[in-house]
Amino acid sequence: MPASLTLGDIRVTHIPAGTYWWDGGAFFGVVPKTLWSKHRPPDELNRIEAAFNCYVIETANRRILVETGGGVRHDSRWKERTLMQSPVVLGEALSKAGFEPESIDIVINTHLHWDHASGNTMDHQGRVLPALPHAKYLVQRTELAHGRTNNPRDGVSYIPVNYEPLLDSGHMELLDGTTHPAPGVTLEIAPGHNNSMMIVKVQSGADTWCHLADLAPFAAHITPNWTAAFDLFPLTAIETKQQVLGQAAREGWHLSFGHDPSVAFAKIEVLEGKWKVIWQAPHQPL
Repeated sequence: MPASLTLGDIRVTHIPAGTYWWDGGAFFGVVPKTLWSKHRPPDELNRIEAAFNCYVIETANRRILVETGGGVRHDSRWKERTLMQSPVVLGEALSKAGFEPESIDIVINTHLHWDHASGNTMDHQGRVLPALPHAKYLVQRTELAHGRTNNPRDGVSYIPVNYEPLLDSGHMELLDGTTHPAPGVTLEIAPGHNNSMMIVKVQSGADTWCHLADLAPFAAHITPNWTAAFDLFPLTAIETKQQVLGQAAREGWHLSFGHDPSVAFAKIEVLEGKWKVIWQAPHQPL
């Protein structure tokens, strides 16, 4: 069974939606390989394994899916390059974890990069349909606007089939800043990776869980100045991490990371100026 957390009267379940392999230097930017490779050992092509980490939040009357993963629209060249020979169908992953796709009420796209939103839609008899047919998909309005610019820096990460059909069908709702899609659930913009990526916070009773998405792709990124080469604004990412992770350490939050293939949930603390994971729940197979 997949790893899960109970926070007061809310339950959060990890949905491992497959993995891919990508350049370790891209994930760790200017951090020397001699340091990051202690956390994520690379293969002979300098690739490290990265997960598509999705989560289901169950409140009293809502089922909310955070992220939809990398999808299945990949050609043979891409599969070979990323070692993603058998992409995971999101609906199948949800079903194995005990959640039928039709039961999802809300989908949160922290941002629209392909590795977080490619499970949004599916192809069926020549049509593009929502993969979660009864859900409302949530994303920041400014994130959509940026994705549509086809910026030379990160335009390749935005694939219109992941979101334009949902806008046309009325399944996608555009947000303007902090939003509370359900009691105890908060979406906040956390700039750095780009301008409009969101983190997801769940608070119930005395407990808090925060999904960091690409603010910290791996547990190793809890060190504030370990930023990815993908980050458009690395100095902003450092500042945002210091604020968010500082509060998480002080208040004992549970955390999750966008792409760590080993850690489903974790807690951190700061000891003598060093940021450390003090507890973690490992990935569990579906």
